[in-house]
Amino acid sequence: MKAFYHDHFVFPLPEGHRFPMNKYSLLREKVLSERLVETAHLLVPDPASDEQILRVHSPDYLYRVVAGTLSQRETRRIGFPWSAQLIERSRRSVGGTIAACRRALVEGTAVNLAGGTHHAYPDHGEGFCIFNDSAIAARTMQVEEGVGRVIIVDCDVHQGNGTAVIFKDDPSVFTFSIHGAKNFPFHKEISDLDIALADGTPDAVYLDALQTGLKQALELAKADLAIYVSGADPFAGDRLGRLALSKEGLVERDRIVFEHCWKASIPQATVMAGGYARNVYDTVDIHFQTVRTAALFANRANERIRII
Repeated sequence: MKAFYHDHFVFPLPEGHRFPMNKYSLLREKVLSERLVETAHLLVPDPASDEQILRVHSPDYLYRVVAGTLSQRETRRIGFPWSAQLIERSRRSVGGTIAACRRALVEGTAVNLAGGTHHAYPDHGEGFCIFNDSAIAARTMQVEEGVGRVIIVDCDVHQGNGTAVIFKDDPSVFTFSIHGAKNFPFHKEISDLDIALADGTPDAVYLDALQTGLKQALELAKADLAIYVSGADPFAGDRLGRLALSKEGLVERDRIVFEHCWKASIPQATVMAGGYARNVYDTVDIHFQTVRTAALFANRANERIRII
């Protein structure tokens, strides 16, 4: 299985900033130390081009992001101070999801060890999201690889509001979001299918809702490619989560998503999305288990290809 990373592209943050930047390098190091992905298959993606980004974002927004001329209010809404390094990293994050989608079309499964910036709208960013990587990757696969229909399965604890707006009038991309009802974003958009869960939702209730919703979403989407926005933040120990899933429950969540896509013969690219546990190693462990599950299904996909 191919996995894409860009954690060496760093950008400056103020002391005490709550975004856990180090989780990405810790995840890559764990993937390597556990030999989950061969070193030769751990790859640095190209940055997303202006042409690719403009398939989703407005020219004015892209120009002002790159030039560093966003207003203070816009910058606060994103949550990161502007820097040239931030823009380079954001392009690489999108590039990682594009690359993972391309590999998934060939090999069945691939992973971006970052990504999941689902709060970015066509004309603004918010919630630590500059460019919407899943949306740009979906559109890029349609334009550059001839993919017809895409489903975005968003299991991050926060609704994929930007993604919902981007594709609200586009039947070729199906958006499914299962998230906390009372969590950020406090104004929810309308996805093709939304499941909003109460604070403190435990494993059994969550997994039952996911099974039902995912089955319905896949039947309606009739997709040629799935992008899985996983998220470590439904975890009970997440500072920004408000749900109550265990690590074991999150492993089962991943298995359910991969199993449904596998049975439907839909190639799947996975991105990590959010995770804000009090102990960063809990977040890393949850992301790692997502990658492990992806690797297991990648092996099944390779067996299927060999048989064919």
